[in-house]
Amino acid sequence: MPSVSTGAPTTVGAATVPSTATAASDPDSGAAASSASSSASTGSAASFDSFASSSALRRMRLALFAAGVATFALLYSTQALLPALSAGFGVTESRASWTVSAATGALALFVLPLSALSERFGRRALMTGSLAVAVVVGLLVPFAPDLGWLVALRAVQGAALAGLPASAMAYLAEEVRPKALVAAIGLFVAGNSVGGMSGRIVTGWVAQLWGWRAALGAVGLLAVVCAVIFRVLLPKARNFTPRSVSPRSLARTVGGHLADPLLRRLYAIGALFMTVFGAVYTVIGYRLVEAPFSLPQGIVGSIFLVYLVGTASSAAAGHLVARLGRRGALYLAVGTTTAGLLLSLADTLAAVLPGLVLITAGFFAGHAVASSAVSRTAKTGRAQASALYQSAYYLGSSAGGTLGAVAFHAGGWAATVLLGLAAVLGVVSITLYGTRCARLERRRLSAATATATAGS
Repeated sequence: MPSVSTGAPTTVGAATVPSTATAASDPDSGAAASSASSSASTGSAASFDSFASSSALRRMRLALFAAGVATFALLYSTQALLPALSAGFGVTESRASWTVSAATGALALFVLPLSALSERFGRRALMTGSLAVAVVVGLLVPFAPDLGWLVALRAVQGAALAGLPASAMAYLAEEVRPKALVAAIGLFVAGNSVGGMSGRIVTGWVAQLWGWRAALGAVGLLAVVCAVIFRVLLPKARNFTPRSVSPRSLARTVGGHLADPLLRRLYAIGALFMTVFGAVYTVIGYRLVEAPFSLPQGIVGSIFLVYLVGTASSAAAGHLVARLGRRGALYLAVGTTTAGLLLSLADTLAAVLPGLVLITAGFFAGHAVASSAVSRTAKTGRAQASALYQSAYYLGSSAGGTLGAVAFHAGGWAATVLLGLAAVLGVVSITLYGTRCARLERRRLSAATATATAGS
């Protein structure tokens, strides 16, 4: 999933911090709010000032930008190559889609455990180890002898990559003074977005010239360069204090979040939005290389430039919430996504491309609204609440990619669109149910207030 600056607090993995746009607007980029604020309060003011006033801050920002590029270039490296993988291995769309779903699914499962490990062994150590493993696997991926090996390697790669989002935000919150934090996070988020988009575009064009193995090798080499930059530039942590996180306390916190009805609804909304997005962008390559479009692999990879629309729509999410409320903004996101899905059914690029723009804009807006609401809803353990949102989000990506490919194999693009519409209907149903619950709660409080007033 591409990360983009949305404006409200940003959480990746275990840490929650204000995002780049927070100073300018309001929305959100990943999941939201304040464990990083408390982390940032640790350490002395002198430590913050020394980091912020020296070249160390610039090195730190560039290091994490490079880490962001490597992480998301590797994570989605096979998505633009799925038609080539199907042809190369002689497999169906649904089987090839596991090269994406295995990576995102493994990342979803390992975000929470690795965030806990970073508390014990340090953010810098965990990020370094995670990126090293992911890069080594990335260099092995082009040599996978069959699809089974490729899927297995991608799963290992996804699990390793979970250590980056689980630690990067917490590292910044602990090492950078609050005034410099927004800019530092902004560069990391920009790296995520650039990596996710460039990985797909690079693989598309290289595959067109030299095949999919060369394309994956090119992404692996890009990740090596980024990993070296990261390791050379990233300063040692000055304010980290090791803490042991007992499985029992972690389970208690996670259980408390899962018992909260509103958080459960927000997790489901994030997963369903990502199901739509994962299905569409996993399958769209197959549709565009076939008749009546018959586009070359390089052009198909360049379609992912549409992701840039997400930057604008997610940045606008805060303004939408301010004007329409959270539920109103979600309804608008759902309507935009639905319009895009229906428009994409046409057999002309003049309709399909605007359809993708609307789907992308609706997805990023909905994701921004839901993820920012997580931080405002969780009263304690906000880092874990946001990590759970990310887990649900990437599980949705994994499920959407696989189910979208299965639907496409069974019934073509129309079946994939039908899957997307079903997921959108799920978002509407959950939001309507939440509206009803909120209305009943207001009535209950009004009745209780009236009773108390009458009694006095």
